[in-house]
Amino acid sequence: MNKKLSYNEIGAIIRKYRKSQKLRLGELSTSSNVSIAMLSKIENGRMIPTIPTLFAIIGALDISPDVFFGELSKQDTFPGYIFMPKESYTPYVKEENAKGFHYLSILEHPIEGSSLQVSLLQLEPKAKRKAVKTLAYEYIYLISGSIDYILGEQTFLMKQGDSLFFDGNINHVPINNTPNAATLLVLYLFKESK
Repeated sequence: MNKKLSYNEIGAIIRKYRKSQKLRLGELSTSSNVSIAMLSKIENGRMIPTIPTLFAIIGALDISPDVFFGELSKQDTFPGYIFMPKESYTPYVKEENAKGFHYLSILEHPIEGSSLQVSLLQLEPKAKRKAVKTLAYEYIYLISGSIDYILGEQTFLMKQGDSLFFDGNINHVPINNTPNAATLLVLYLFKESK
């Protein structure tokens, strides 16, 4: 069987070990020589670290690579297609302090030096999060509800069926000012970190 890496878990595993050791981001930054901003983006799933950066972080956390990658790997084979029943969708956290943002990872698949991640986002009414940047291209499709999508200096009023494609390096945040939850399909095409 082949091992398939679950990229959206990298940040969550790093955060888990950092918190279990009661380390603050600043302390991990000092010991790993990785900036606080970059660590935050990695932990929040906004970027995939380079191999040297990842090894610097897991080394600073004193985690053996086999243990880290063992947690990160999933058993899988690729027969030319992937069927994903709803029960297999995996909840994950993008930003620790976000309120009302519920992500489910549907699919992750490497594509020639990049990685594709497909997620569902349930956006509760009055959900709150700061605007963020992601080292990925993003495609948003609004399945249900209506939202304001703030992208840099632009605000897009999105209604059911609308979509938006953008460079995640632009500050962005969805806002749900309605009394009903909104559901978004979010596709990330992660760029190679340099």
